[in-house]
Amino acid sequence: MVSKQPRKQRKARYEAPLHMKQKYMAAPLSKDLRGKYGRSANVIVGDTVIVMRGDHAGVKGKVEALSLKSGTIVVEGVSVSKVDGTEVPRPIYPSNVMITSLEMNDKRRDSILSRGR
Repeated sequence: MVSKQPRKQRKARYEAPLHMKQKYMAAPLSKDLRGKYGRSANVIVGDTVIVMRGDHAGVKGKVEALSLKSGTIVVEGVSVSKVDGTEVPRPIYPSNVMITSLEMNDKRRDSILSRGR
């Protein structure tokens, strides 16, 4: 960020292009993964995470979807009920979850994570 003013920092983060917003999609790794891959990693669909903050703290589930535009992820088992009784997924910021298991189907991700050590 260029400015020290929180107002301008929020604006820069909100108006950032998608290739920059990808860097904001990182979450801390669990203690057993930290020794192998470093402190944090980008969240992708298929990772198993545990929610650390909010009303759903302690819920463990797989990442079903992520949105770079809003900077949020959707975790299975984390939903809220609407007034009419329907359940809708509750978006969560990646900083509020901890990755417990990585989806390693992609060779590219393995090379990216090995660089972070």
